[in-house]
Amino acid sequence: MKIESLEDLLQDELKDLYSAENQIVKALPKMAKTAHSNDLRRAFEEHLDQTKNHVQRLEQACTELGFSPKGKKCVGMEGLLEEGKEVMDMGSKDPASPMEAGMIGAAQKVEHYEIAGYGTVIAHARQLGYNSVANTLAKTLEEEKMTDEKLTKIAENRVNVQAAMQTDTRMGSE
Repeated sequence: MKIESLEDLLQDELKDLYSAENQIVKALPKMAKTAHSNDLRRAFEEHLDQTKNHVQRLEQACTELGFSPKGKKCVGMEGLLEEGKEVMDMGSKDPASPMEAGMIGAAQKVEHYEIAGYGTVIAHARQLGYNSVANTLAKTLEEEKMTDEKLTKIAENRVNVQAAMQTDTRMGSE
């Protein structure tokens, strides 16, 4: 697809987000299964449900604009999810390992990517007068921000503390 207008760019960005969200739907169950912390596991499971709604909102927006969201692969999200997989593959099975801190960091990279993407498409939709589409996608943007905040709290209040304690223990035995 050649991008010759803001309208073309909006369509391309929406297709990219649609691909990204579908990739996340596939990745979250493994992340939830790998998480040792109940809080982190629940956060991933809840975000899976939200992400399925995000896919539906994108489908609704694209239908309203008269095109299919299919046909593009989000290579940015593919890379971010691959980084997250590497963290999980290298991590220890020890519940207090820093792997969960790494998983949260990887998940937050994904959230920040989505926040940037949704902020951009909302701005473009508003510029083009597609306020209904912008308002629909603004709900998703808020959910992405809330997920990022929830992950920060889990990291700061539990996971990072446990990972640091394990690091302190290992350093003391050397």
